Amino acid sequence: MSSTVETSSPLLDGLNPQQREAVLYRGPALLIVAGAGSGKTRVLTHRIAGLLESREAWPSQILAITFTNKAASEMRDRVRSLVGQAADGMWISTFHSACVRILRREAEQFGYSKNFTIYDSGDSRALLKRIIKEREADVLGFTVATAASKISKLKNELADVESYARGANFNDPAEVMFTQIFRDYSRELSSANAFDFDDLIAQTVYLFRAFPHVAAEYQKRFRHILVDEYQDTNHAQYALIRELTKAPEEVDVGLFSSVEPASLTVVGDSDQSIYAFRGADIRNIVEFERDFPGARVVLLEQNYRSTQNILSAANSVISNNFDRKDKKLWTADGDGDKIVGYTGYTGHDEAQFVADEIQGLRDKGMAYHDIAVFYRTNSQTRALEEIFIRSAIPYKVVGGTKFYERAEIKDSMAYLIAVANPADTLAMRRILNTPKRGIGPATETTIASFAEANGMTFRDALRYAGELGLGPKVTRSIDDLSQLLDEASVMADTRPDGSGVPEVLGLLLSRSGYLDALRASRDPQDEARAENVEELLAVTKEYQRNNPEGVLLDFLTEVSLVAAADDLDDSSGSVSLMTLHTAKGLEFEAVFLTGVEEDLLPHRMSAGEPGGPAEERRLFYVGITRARKRLFLSLAMTRAQYGDVSVALPSRYLQEIPADLIEWKQSPGMATSRGGTQPRALNARRDGYGGSYSVPGGRPTTPKPKTEWANAVTGQMRDNSALELAAGDRIKHTDFGDGSVMAVTGEGARRIAEVQFDGAGRKRLLIKVAPIEKI
Repeated sequence: MSSTVETSSPLLDGLNPQQREAVLYRGPALLIVAGAGSGKTRVLTHRIAGLLESREAWPSQILAITFTNKAASEMRDRVRSLVGQAADGMWISTFHSACVRILRREAEQFGYSKNFTIYDSGDSRALLKRIIKEREADVLGFTVATAASKISKLKNELADVESYARGANFNDPAEVMFTQIFRDYSRELSSANAFDFDDLIAQTVYLFRAFPHVAAEYQKRFRHILVDEYQDTNHAQYALIRELTKAPEEVDVGLFSSVEPASLTVVGDSDQSIYAFRGADIRNIVEFERDFPGARVVLLEQNYRSTQNILSAANSVISNNFDRKDKKLWTADGDGDKIVGYTGYTGHDEAQFVADEIQGLRDKGMAYHDIAVFYRTNSQTRALEEIFIRSAIPYKVVGGTKFYERAEIKDSMAYLIAVANPADTLAMRRILNTPKRGIGPATETTIASFAEANGMTFRDALRYAGELGLGPKVTRSIDDLSQLLDEASVMADTRPDGSGVPEVLGLLLSRSGYLDALRASRDPQDEARAENVEELLAVTKEYQRNNPEGVLLDFLTEVSLVAAADDLDDSSGSVSLMTLHTAKGLEFEAVFLTGVEEDLLPHRMSAGEPGGPAEERRLFYVGITRARKRLFLSLAMTRAQYGDVSVALPSRYLQEIPADLIEWKQSPGMATSRGGTQPRALNARRDGYGGSYSVPGGRPTTPKPKTEWANAVTGQMRDNSALELAAGDRIKHTDFGDGSVMAVTGEGARRIAEVQFDGAGRKRLLIKVAPIEKI
């Protein structure tokens, strides 16, 4: 089918030939293999705009799927800038958001009400914790983490408890126990009118397969389906796409007759498939042409992000993987600076190198928020954070405890959930004695048993507290909570005087005494917790301003779908520290990729996994291609991990980068000769595992004793609050030697000294913790 988009359309302006081909192609299936930084979002949005401009589709006939709320919002804004308000009629969302929207409409088809709750991972784990305790499953080695992981994996493979039980080995006590846990978990979810996150997609697939007339409605509705980051799809997501792209069956006397299957466009890159541990199946993109015969494949290889030196390194590394579409990224913007490599004695040396280079970039005008430091495991941050504090470098660890995962926020949200969905036992149990009301585990068990015996919800059982012999004080506390929830429910349903979500939450927090309890606490951390709860109130107000007609259920749905990687603040003015997995989809002017060593990258756990080293290589490739202008690769000759210090071996991936692309540096004082501390030289001179390095120059160097190395790596955090410094003073630094103070700025604990060291150049030091003394 030829395109009806005019080849002179402004939508095609500025597109390269491959991008134009992808925008103009019309046919049943299209795979856009989009290399890193190749403008895939532009191609997707212009393709959507082209469909609308040529009137090949109404906005409501387009479904565009992304993996994060942030990406969906960006795509919606970009389409709106091209076609105006027509974008508002399209479904542009994540997999989970789209499925929630479908299930809210159709859940009653299979026994759920439309006001179902969505359990996040914390809710699921709390439920599993109770089930494991009640079943005494810990005796067989079951933990919440292992049970949650196995259930999630099964659901992503579209296996429910009955299908699992049919294949289980009931001679194995562990399998018998897991089947019971899985059945209890599924039953509890159902009775609570709740879905967990994995259910959202799996139950939508079930809906389409069990009710063909429902599937036909959506198959006819969506005529053009576009999926971003297709390499990250799991089996359930793949199955959902397959269901939506089938030809609608003729049901109800040919209600949907002779309708062609929807056209499918997927965008992805097998070289960036790094989420196998989450269930992502690289075969979905590698075997796309087999799954959709006659599909067109378009390669986007021109890169608009990175310099050619960075791209050449990335190409050389990833070419060592075989199960991929061959492509070579290139740019018209020139070679750029060479990659900088660094080998230090310890992780402490490596961290100091990163800090020094960041200060050098900052002195040349680069903003802190344009710089990122990547690592394979979170344990690598300790030395980095210590050195950054000493060097007065502002930083942000991306991927720490998220706002909605904090206990005080989970408590507040549980109150709202209990109002929106009275059948949610997990939420009710969480707030029953939060804040403290004198209601203990025994009372909770009594209420739960009464509810089960009388076929009612936990919430309804509260109304009978006076009949359970719980004592007057406990009964009064339960009655007060029950009355509060009733009042909040009326407010949420009727919205008197224009009240909305902020008023409902305000009533709950005030009357329950939760916020007052935090404010009255003598625990300093509770002050921060109270501020977080107040921030949640601000969130509800912002939501209501942006959604004047939005109700409590809509707010809870939006919060449930917030993606983990969506909270990176690009304007924070801080260096971003994050794992390589978190870095996916981001880009920075300068990137430091640390710990490029065997057992870290590739990680030691990957050796026993099928395809493990290949996925680790893709992870390295993703890290490299996040850099726009500057890339730094670093490693240490010894690494302190898990309380032990061992000799480290340079990563095999470093040897896959052409030597002429990297300029190597080394720790001050390390011997130098031909080859320097280039990893090839270190590998060649290593005398077996646990042996010594013969560093260039011929002087064998064995690792220092464990305690000495540990002291060197850990350092001593000191308090120099009383140290008075002024311009002209001479100081001595543990690492940098003697130097002269050029200036002192800031006050109190934030005083920063600008120091010109005799041998190490100019440094900025946070006086309070820097290892310095006045000479």
